[in-house]
Amino acid sequence: MKHLYRTASLGVALALFTALTPALADSTATVGGTRFVNKGLVGVGRIPASQKDKFGETFGSGSGMAIDTAGWTHGADGYKGSLWLLPDRGYNVVGTTDCRPRLNTIGIEFAPTAPGAAPAAGQEQSGVKATLADTMLLTDDKGADATGLDPLNGVRAASGDMPILPEANGKLALDNEAIVRLPDGSMFISDEYGPNIYRFSAEGRLLSATQPPAALVPMRHGAPNFASDNPGPGAAEPDPKDPDTGRQNNQGLEGMAMTPDGKFLIAVLQSAPRQDGGDSGATRQNTRALVYDASDLAHLKLAHEYVVPLPVFKDAKGKTKVAAQSEIVALSDQTFLMLTRDSGNGQGLKGDTSLLRQINIVDLSAATDIAGGTFDAADKPVAPKGVLDPSVTPAKLTPFIDLNDKGELGRFGLHNGAPNDNNNLSEKWEAMSVVSVLDPKLPDDYFLFVANDNDFLTQDGFQVGAPYKAEDGADVDTMFTVYQVTLPGLAKK
Repeated sequence: MKHLYRTASLGVALALFTALTPALADSTATVGGTRFVNKGLVGVGRIPASQKDKFGETFGSGSGMAIDTAGWTHGADGYKGSLWLLPDRGYNVVGTTDCRPRLNTIGIEFAPTAPGAAPAAGQEQSGVKATLADTMLLTDDKGADATGLDPLNGVRAASGDMPILPEANGKLALDNEAIVRLPDGSMFISDEYGPNIYRFSAEGRLLSATQPPAALVPMRHGAPNFASDNPGPGAAEPDPKDPDTGRQNNQGLEGMAMTPDGKFLIAVLQSAPRQDGGDSGATRQNTRALVYDASDLAHLKLAHEYVVPLPVFKDAKGKTKVAAQSEIVALSDQTFLMLTRDSGNGQGLKGDTSLLRQINIVDLSAATDIAGGTFDAADKPVAPKGVLDPSVTPAKLTPFIDLNDKGELGRFGLHNGAPNDNNNLSEKWEAMSVVSVLDPKLPDDYFLFVANDNDFLTQDGFQVGAPYKAEDGADVDTMFTVYQVTLPGLAKK
């Protein structure tokens, strides 16, 4: 979700929100007879907002994240390893820029605090030491530069196995949001514009692309149009501003994960398509989860598709709001963790208090599979004006972790709300990944890393050959929060 949506604050947010979804009652959640446990926050770390990447441009934080589980080790001094952190399309306040898409490799040293314990004084946010190790550019299938520019009326013709693709100024246009790293080093990356799923080589070259069902492809005047209404310098706005059907502007495939057995790739739209109530912030709750057969990595095949209801809540003024989903972690082909959040509140913005930042467990086992049916066409809504078709049973959401938990944040010197300083959580928490605690006595325990997308907000910025300063003096660090969780059976799948 981009800067266009940061301007719409949820208003005075000091009052408690009224949730229409179940409250977070304790640290456990039972789904399908399996008991999941959140043992709490065990570590925090930062990368400074002013950090530059290997190309001398401002480091872009975490729209997506994947931990190198094979290289994760545990020694006397803690844990060591690395992760891949995926930034999105670059710093854009007035509009998008010709920022080259890229992927950062981060070295990690992690000394967890015991669950429920207080870190040593002065060490509250040093449990995670994150160091930039490398930066790799992502290119198209010919090895040419890609761009973060909004693809206003830009459509690259289908060629060979490649479907039509978003294009701007003759370059492949990418707005990257989630990453899955594969054992051979290649990777799947999902984006907002298409919204497509791309497979890149270990060197960052495009290998293949998967277009979603027609119901998700943005259409204007009866033709695909990938614009997101964030035009680059001198470019006009799209006509109309919003797609007629398909994904809403800046609401693409925000979450994506591979199942632990490697057989399926799951991707989730950030909120409902336009025709399913996605034309309103109050009715966009019925989003889609796409489950692809990944047996042939070059040719993903849609195997299942489900409606996933997003959390609905009341803001401080009593208005109905829907939390968008920002990332997923697959536990199986039937269950996944899903990070959902509100918008417009957090460090660096005028609104200071978030009303909802929550990780849910999504259960697809009793949901209606709509893959390949009439609802995959753009002219057959599954939830017109946000009302789900009675023939469809949606997935079930069970709240699991409250990222805004006052007590948990307080142990690490963090908070949600005033004062709106650099210890107030920033707006966009968009990246998750899990890795084993490597304890034979706790075989089902994992560290769940959660990271923010800082939108490149810094007072010492540099991108596309020019320095910049973010609005209103914002300096938003990249931040990692780490939870210890029990996820039974994950290692056995």
